[in-house]
Amino acid sequence: MSETICLAFTGASGMPYGLRLLECLLAARCRVQLLYSQVAQIVARQELGLELPARASEACAVLQERYRDLPGGLEVYGREEWFAPLASGSSPPDAMVICPCSMGTLAAVAQGLASKLIERAADVVLKEGRKLILVPRETPLSTIHIENMLRLSRAGAVILPPNPGFYHQPQRVEDLVDFVVARILDQLGVEHALMQRWGDSETAR
Repeated sequence: MSETICLAFTGASGMPYGLRLLECLLAARCRVQLLYSQVAQIVARQELGLELPARASEACAVLQERYRDLPGGLEVYGREEWFAPLASGSSPPDAMVICPCSMGTLAAVAQGLASKLIERAADVVLKEGRKLILVPRETPLSTIHIENMLRLSRAGAVILPPNPGFYHQPQRVEDLVDFVVARILDQLGVEHALMQRWGDSETAR
């Protein structure tokens, strides 16, 4: 396997982005350390009809079965599993993505809070100089939201709102999802073939 990526789902709309990203990372042979908030369970059920069990071990079994044909590795950790490797700077992942990222989670990370494992993992990634990507799904943005994003950007995080483009002439909702996931994978340096790039013959016509 190649890189170790921590992926967190939080309680913002946009779970299709997160699930597609998980699928692509596993397809690329990444080792994925998955975290999810309680509200993310509600969003997954609402948007995708996906039941994420409260117990991390049960969620891991469900997702491993769902993606059983993909070559990557998947580990799922509970929200307060403080002995998880990603809770310590001695064992940080290569990168972390919070997708979708709620404004509450974004604010907590911006302020250096760590009451939950998601926040602590993000804090570890920042302090260890690894890449942290946040995919906030909210509109309109308040001044507080913007200031928190600026604070994180100055700390080295990548703020990647899920704003799909249309130059590739999307035909399905899945094409719009793939556009955003492709941008995340680019930031991670993970190879993919989700869409034609700008300037390619298919997009330049």
